[in-house]
Amino acid sequence: MTITTLSSREFNQHASEAKKAANNGPVFITDRGRPAHVLLSFDEYQKITGGTRKIADLLAMPGMEDIELNIPPLRDPAQAADLS
Repeated sequence: MTITTLSSREFNQHASEAKKAANNGPVFITDRGRPAHVLLSFDEYQKITGGTRKIADLLAMPGMEDIELNIPPLRDPAQAADLS
């Protein structure tokens, strides 16, 4: 794993190179010489976060409003509880 460090200016001028470097390890982006952000590949991000996704994150993805959601009706509707 290679760690790359770029200033904010370098990152802005060379974003494609930063993305390529993120495939080999984290890219630290600095502001005034101090680490401010980290760029990771999506695979690495999933490893760190456990790879689980929350339903809210999935629903917030672009284009989700165009997907039709078909929820089948319940086969066994709830029954009244027998409290006797």
